[in-house]
Amino acid sequence: MDETQLDMATLAIRAGYQQTAEQENSEAIFPTSSFRYHSAQQAADRFSGDEPGNVYSRFTNPTVQAFERRLAAMEEGEACVATASGMSAILASMMGLLQAGDHLVCSQSVFGTTRVLFDQYLRKFGIEVTYVPLTDYAAWQNALQDNTRLLFLETPSNPLSEIADIARLGELARANQAWLVVDNCFCTPALQKPLTLGADLVVHSATKFLDGQGRVVGGAVVGPAALVDEKIRGVMRTAGPSMSPFNAWVFLKGLETLALRMKAHSEQAQALADWLVAQPAVKQVYFPGLASHPQRALIARQQSGPGGLLAFEVAGGREAAWTVIDQTRMISITANLGDVKTSITHPATTTHARVSQADREASGISESLVRVSVGLEAIEDIQADLARGLGMIGSSQQD
Repeated sequence: MDETQLDMATLAIRAGYQQTAEQENSEAIFPTSSFRYHSAQQAADRFSGDEPGNVYSRFTNPTVQAFERRLAAMEEGEACVATASGMSAILASMMGLLQAGDHLVCSQSVFGTTRVLFDQYLRKFGIEVTYVPLTDYAAWQNALQDNTRLLFLETPSNPLSEIADIARLGELARANQAWLVVDNCFCTPALQKPLTLGADLVVHSATKFLDGQGRVVGGAVVGPAALVDEKIRGVMRTAGPSMSPFNAWVFLKGLETLALRMKAHSEQAQALADWLVAQPAVKQVYFPGLASHPQRALIARQQSGPGGLLAFEVAGGREAAWTVIDQTRMISITANLGDVKTSITHPATTTHARVSQADREASGISESLVRVSVGLEAIEDIQADLARGLGMIGSSQQD
């Protein structure tokens, strides 16, 4: 099968798996910690790398490798390393590419735990970090130093849906002998392929849309073999943040419906965003699909859909935001996202709670901000569940 001739939706179902002698049609799970060898010589050859094959499930497992090959094909990358979580994917990338004395430039609009990782742990090992506004190209350029080795960002950003110009930042990185690493968690390869736009590496929290049903935790790093296999895979092998075979199998099943789900999530989120814009208690809606989005041209150029994540601000600060959240009866109050179940959270006190107030304000994360990961329930039911709390805010504002 020539995978280069297949559509991404087909790759999501067919790519990367080698059928066993049992001739199964659904991918097999290999829940084994180790593998047997025919002889001591074969064991020695496997451990030395002279003979390809499985060694130990911490770093070689057939189910995990199937997930890696499939996601790499979907992202149009040469190689993939699967990890235990999205955060371990970011950590493995940083440990594989950077060393003491290096400098990292990061968007200020990233997941709160990513900032904690960079500020509390990378800095401890002698890596400098500078944060810049995601969409301010001049700020990225001005932040570069002689020792800058890596640029890191999420696009769309969490939770305000700002969009980075991947091609432009890729050119900037290459001109300064640095790598561009893009977190593609919110779009997935179904809606955006950063490697084709100029990124050097893509990282994923597979926990989110790649799974799609909130079942398991995992992460991945995708890119050229020279980076993934030669610099990052060794970190995973030695440090051990590996993905379990069962989780890899769940992700394989999730990938099969990814294209369909991302299209449906995008349509649902678009309908909810349009509805929220018309609600009196809502001050502003942040969503890539809105005609009012300031980066509409860029979105059309690098994304094939807006995705399923949106945020909105309400009048009345934290109390009003919590009212909207607490009045829901169907929507799940959880900080996870990318599920077929709609979820809602208050970023300032959950996902970004460990970020300082000053940094939250600089990133535009106010106390009145609410984030919604739009699921696949009937859109009328999602709207009705939010309308209860929004109506209470509207009434209090009028009083």
